[in-house]
Amino acid sequence: MNFSVAAPAGFDFKRTLISHGWCDLRPFEWVDNATLVRVLDAGDAAPVTVTIKGDSRALQVSTSRRLGKRAAARVERDVRHIFRLDDRLTEFYATVADDPEFSWIARDGAGRLLRSPTVFEDLVKSITTTNCSWSLTRKMVTELVGSLGREASDGRRAFPTPEAMAARPVEFYRDVVRAGYRAAYLKELAERVASGELDVEAWMTSKLSTADLKREMKRVKGVGDYAAENLLKLVGRYDVLALDSWVRGKFARVRNKGRACDDRRIARFYARFKEWRGLALWCDMTRDWFEQANDTNEVTS
Repeated sequence: MNFSVAAPAGFDFKRTLISHGWCDLRPFEWVDNATLVRVLDAGDAAPVTVTIKGDSRALQVSTSRRLGKRAAARVERDVRHIFRLDDRLTEFYATVADDPEFSWIARDGAGRLLRSPTVFEDLVKSITTTNCSWSLTRKMVTELVGSLGREASDGRRAFPTPEAMAARPVEFYRDVVRAGYRAAYLKELAERVASGELDVEAWMTSKLSTADLKREMKRVKGVGDYAAENLLKLVGRYDVLALDSWVRGKFARVRNKGRACDDRRIARFYARFKEWRGLALWCDMTRDWFEQANDTNEVTS
């Protein structure tokens, strides 16, 4: 089954595809610089494998089987969400347009950060990025998907539901996923979401200030400043920086002549972009990913 989804003006499919390291984590499969494969839930039926290609005008979506009207609408909704097609970046582009070092962002259609279909998946993945290498993050996520995700007709698997994760003991996360100290956090998070105690999807439309929403996110065990601020960007809050060792090192190389500096120096540099400073920082730090992707299908994070 094939259908297209119109893209907003100025959209760049490739830049959005490689805008965030999530494209390197299952159930995403970054096939080449113009194709993303993803397993999506389609309601009560088995998950469906979706192949997505695109250009500046539209995304072309192919599903592994024919879908009913309701399932097709769900897949289209998820594709729109993943690629941030409904995000309004006009104000951001106006903010950077007159800055010689950042005007490329609007010109090249950057700024839409690839994300998962659900906040729950983004939250789990954010927890797996803390205090470890990117290769370990990939191993943890791959094991989660391979062990607990529902299977599509081609053998690929969707991201596990909170219920599936809650049903496994903490030992599974420690011994199989190899999540280390995160094992108890993943188990508790899944139980809270599955029981309805914690509604993380509501963070997408929360009326709380960014500071208050960050505090709410940090009430989840395993979520510190970096994980919360990374997640805030994925729900559309860009007045945070989400600084980690990779960003600090990259800033030193790109903006500070290779010299390490404290976080206040980084904050001052992007302060002129005000509520968009976190997005300006991310575009700045990942600008070279676009060029690197011409030669390899791997995002450095």
